Amino acid sequence: MRFGKYLLTPVAGLALATFTYAAVPQDAQSPKQDMKDAGHATKNAAKDTGHATNKTAHKAGHKTKTTSKRAANTTARKTRHGADKVEQKTQPQ
Repeated sequence: MRFGKYLLTPVAGLALATFTYAAVPQDAQSPKQDMKDAGHATKNAAKDTGHATNKTAHKAGHKTKTTSKRAANTTARKTRHGADKVEQKTQPQ
């Protein structure tokens, strides 16, 4: 019975020590490391901006191409339709 009492004390002490060690922040960085982190963040932001610009330009170019083709095809279709109407009106009856 007394064995449990003696076992509980070291286990509780170990748990308390682990919790205390884990609660201490380990974020103390040197100014040099802060500058390196800032440089990496800037680099990644520039890469993200470049990728977004490329994607937007690609989408805009594709939209321009498809709209131009659609306009050309519509113009050709309307021209043919107008020519057919004129041809029907000018045929002798």
